[in-house]
Amino acid sequence: MIGSGIDIIYPAENKKLAEQIEENGAVVSEFFMGTKPDPGNFPRRNRIVSGMALGTLIVETGENGGAMITASTTLDQNRELFCIPGNITEKFSAGTNRLIRDGHAKLVQSVDDILEELKSSLRPILKSPQPAPVTLTVFEQKILDLLVSNPSHIDDIAERSGLSIPDTLVNLLSLEFKGLVRQLAGKMFLRL
Repeated sequence: MIGSGIDIIYPAENKKLAEQIEENGAVVSEFFMGTKPDPGNFPRRNRIVSGMALGTLIVETGENGGAMITASTTLDQNRELFCIPGNITEKFSAGTNRLIRDGHAKLVQSVDDILEELKSSLRPILKSPQPAPVTLTVFEQKILDLLVSNPSHIDDIAERSGLSIPDTLVNLLSLEFKGLVRQLAGKMFLRL
């Protein structure tokens, strides 16, 4: 789901990723062809994304960040909202910490917290006789290739991947959902 016309991939460096998604799925937009990725398009896009999901995970956001709009939409749609807590002195943790504090979001420390909360909704999917093949995004594959049998710290993984720590964490959580990575104490991650 993109926040522009289907013919305009934003940011431009995601063009190859969009092509890979097209090979295994679909790139979708509710906007007319030629629609530029204006800031107001992204909350509109996110309402559809949150509506299609059982829950939304917010890794970090300021109190007035765009993710707070998505959080509100998620709650309005009666979906589960999950947040990763952050340092109380960091401005990009203020939004997630407030959502947790006010009881709007469930605190998440590992993928197990999300799976536990959604287990009744996931039960029909998890009991399917044929497991779906695991497909990875370019970023997930990049991070998985960096992991070895010894645990690695999130900071080291982010540095070696060239991704920001929040982006690395999101991809690691996705890999954990897919059963390829396990999080250990102290933000250490292990390839399974």
